[in-house]
Amino acid sequence: MPKDQKKLMPINYTHREFASIRDDLIQIAERFYPDTFQDFSEASFASMMVDAVAYVGDQLSFYLDYNVNEAFLDTAYQYTNVVRHGRTLGYKTQGRPSTYGEVSLFILVPASATGIGPDSDYLPVLRRGSTFSSNTGLSFVLISNVDFANPRNFTVAARIDETTGAPTHYAVRAYGNIVSGNFDQETVTVNDYERFLRVNLTADNVAEIISVFDAQGKQYYEVEYLAQDMVFKEIVNSNYKNDNVPALVKPFLVSRKFTVEFFNDRVALQFGSGKATESNVVANPQNIAADVFGKKYITDSTFDPTRISKNETFGIVPANTTLIVTYRTTNPLNSNVAAGGVSQVATPVFEFKNEQKLTAATIQEIVQSLEALNAEPISGDVTFPSSGEVKRRIFDTFPTQNRAVTQADYENVSYRMPSKYGAVKRVSAQRDANSQKRNINLYVLSEDTNGKLITANSTIKNNLKTWINNYRMINDTVDILDPYIINFGIQFVVKAKEMADKYSTLDACVGALGQHYAEIGFIGEPLYVSDVYQVLKDVENVLDVLKVKIVSKTGGEYSTAALNISSNMSADGSYLIVPKNAIIELKFPAVDIVGKVK
Repeated sequence: MPKDQKKLMPINYTHREFASIRDDLIQIAERFYPDTFQDFSEASFASMMVDAVAYVGDQLSFYLDYNVNEAFLDTAYQYTNVVRHGRTLGYKTQGRPSTYGEVSLFILVPASATGIGPDSDYLPVLRRGSTFSSNTGLSFVLISNVDFANPRNFTVAARIDETTGAPTHYAVRAYGNIVSGNFDQETVTVNDYERFLRVNLTADNVAEIISVFDAQGKQYYEVEYLAQDMVFKEIVNSNYKNDNVPALVKPFLVSRKFTVEFFNDRVALQFGSGKATESNVVANPQNIAADVFGKKYITDSTFDPTRISKNETFGIVPANTTLIVTYRTTNPLNSNVAAGGVSQVATPVFEFKNEQKLTAATIQEIVQSLEALNAEPISGDVTFPSSGEVKRRIFDTFPTQNRAVTQADYENVSYRMPSKYGAVKRVSAQRDANSQKRNINLYVLSEDTNGKLITANSTIKNNLKTWINNYRMINDTVDILDPYIINFGIQFVVKAKEMADKYSTLDACVGALGQHYAEIGFIGEPLYVSDVYQVLKDVENVLDVLKVKIVSKTGGEYSTAALNISSNMSADGSYLIVPKNAIIELKFPAVDIVGKVK
């Protein structure tokens, strides 16, 4: 071959895997280097070099495809990458979900001097922060004060003098709201001024940030975004006994603020870029978004009521100080508890009126008499959503724009409720066909300790309704309801390949179906029988699927709701029609999946 003649390499750019790259390299070597490389047997040096180059090429092709797919939300697979894409579209990840519930509290109080009713001087207040524990060792915290002197409490004579028949002690029952976890603190040293300071906490399973103070006693407030200037503070209502409103809400302008970011079971505090010495950092309600100056008219501009000031420093950054961060950590495992599971008092914190005038022994008896019991399940903890579920929520988050108008908006806002208020597993927003007004039925479900579907308790529903009120249209009304849980089973008959072990094939079929239905569907989503056929056909050693039957499961540990399978099956038998206010669940795969191999 002349030296000036160029080699025209027959490169095929569609060959990307190991085998095709290796074949191409051997063809090039045999064509252009016939005198140099002749032996391409498995034990030859030339074969080793070709295999090494093909191996590198296969690796590069794989990682190129992987990284290209991970660069787009619709094709991303890795959970962390999906979350990163979501953050650019306004999706906020939540911390470890908390469980909420109501607990009944009982104390024994001595009778008054007249014997009619308990002695009001010995009716205490159980302070917020008192802790309780479940039979399984999970911790719970009281989130609001409980006043045993409230006239709405139930009171009954508990002990009676055998001689006179007069009551000597009364039992008082009150109710309090509890949340899973414990309060804890972390001290963080901050050095010189740093723009957009980010403080990473070392604690695990953080559910919410309670407060942040610096060494000088100045408080930093959590906001939704750093441009927000206004928060709402809770003020104790002195007229609580008359109007039964424990707290008042007051708008408050803040300049020291931060946002909370959860990522990979870790939590970080993100601050702004302002200095305490700058005068334009302090929020001033006079600096609003309407600029008049010398004009005789006002230009209309978008006005955010939570962003009063117009500075671009996003709040004061702490510098050369120590931050005291108080937070609540929740239980690392599932915190859902069945009814009657919270019955142990761990650390009660009582407050008595004029305690110095009361008998210490009597106070101690009252403190020791405290008992607790939850009549309803404590729920709200759900398993973390899969990558597919997160994608669906991200796609709904972007067009929502902090308001609820469409069905997807209401569902997305419900899923976005902060985890510190509890979490719901499934949500479905539907228009009430029987209502003459704009009424919306919001169906919600929670999980139990085993990851099975249960109805959400009243506390989570109240939290969700309060949360939705911040986003719903003023003329919309929302009813939060319980959907029907329909448990089903699968019966199938398959034909195995010749020489295949029937028992192993049956186990593989049951395992494949159990894995396929491990992720719970959505409310109103039909059950596709064709999916069952497809899953069984993909099992190794299955030659054909002869029969598939869907059966309803009720009674015992199953739901009481039943569905007529034959009446709700589609005309062609390819899917089961599920009512819009119901959800299907394969509750016990090991029992509910029954098969036969021929």
